[in-house]
Amino acid sequence: MIIRFKHLHEQYSGDRDLSGPQKFHNSVVPRIGGISIAFGIVAGTLIKASNIGPGYIGLTLIVCAIPAFAIGLTEDLTKKISVRHRLLLTAVSASCVIYLLRIEVVSLGDPLLNLLFTIPFFGIIFTVFAITGLANAYNIIDGFNGLSSMVGVITLLAITYVGYHVSDATIIFLAIVMAAAILGFFIWNYPNGLIFLGDGGAYLIGFWIACLSILLCFRNPTVSPWFALLINGYPIMETLFSIYRRRVHQKKSPGAPDGIHFHTLIYRRILHAKHFNSTFSANARTAPYLWLLAGLSVTPAVLWWQSTHILMGAYALFVISYVWIYSRIVKFKTPKWMRT
Repeated sequence: MIIRFKHLHEQYSGDRDLSGPQKFHNSVVPRIGGISIAFGIVAGTLIKASNIGPGYIGLTLIVCAIPAFAIGLTEDLTKKISVRHRLLLTAVSASCVIYLLRIEVVSLGDPLLNLLFTIPFFGIIFTVFAITGLANAYNIIDGFNGLSSMVGVITLLAITYVGYHVSDATIIFLAIVMAAAILGFFIWNYPNGLIFLGDGGAYLIGFWIACLSILLCFRNPTVSPWFALLINGYPIMETLFSIYRRRVHQKKSPGAPDGIHFHTLIYRRILHAKHFNSTFSANARTAPYLWLLAGLSVTPAVLWWQSTHILMGAYALFVISYVWIYSRIVKFKTPKWMRT
């Protein structure tokens, strides 16, 4: 419906900036796809609400997500909301989750690291930081058709898999309902980009996944906290590396637009030069590279979700691989296997 009647609302909802450092479309496209995902999870949760367990927690999560989603959607419509204000409202959503669901990060899986939790309120502050950061991370990686949304689906399926192994029906339901809602959006976004996720959609997906990642480990102590970190390895690494690149190398604000994200380099240095004329343009061919990158961190997380030390080693290996590949591409020394 958003796509069909875009002529009625595109003056407000359309992404008209066709020349920004992170813009790769050539026509005005509605950037309020997050509304459809919100409708999807609300509909699925209300149907399930008769079952007091998953339905109740799902409704609570939806209520908590309202500030983060609302400020993102406001940015989609006005294009005037600063990163600081978006992060602030997302932190409010995270605080609501902690208060209403009584959850927080209580362990990092290592005795030495766990000493940090002896600091008063460290767990609460870390939880707010983690949820807010991941929500923003999904907005950062939302640069090409199908990229952020499919990474979200891959992560949610990993959560579902482990939720099945620990017999947590609530986690399974909450992960599947969001994955289904995203897929309903995905078929219109990929490959042709008829609608965009927008800040509202990206913040909603990132917020939901962050909460489920923490909730899974909190409710099931056999699941390593590093599982939660590793399944979100790609968006986390992209965010931290972007902050480092902007602040240290470019001497700019971490919230400033950036044209050399990992996905942007793949588009410019590998695919754009080939000038695809088929349905799967260079834009559409970019996302699968990053789906595979996300899979590099998700796969060991799914295989060794109980083993903290193996997951710590896997994360270190992922970070090294990410930095190595990025440095090769940025220096015009792209590995041959990526070019072919």
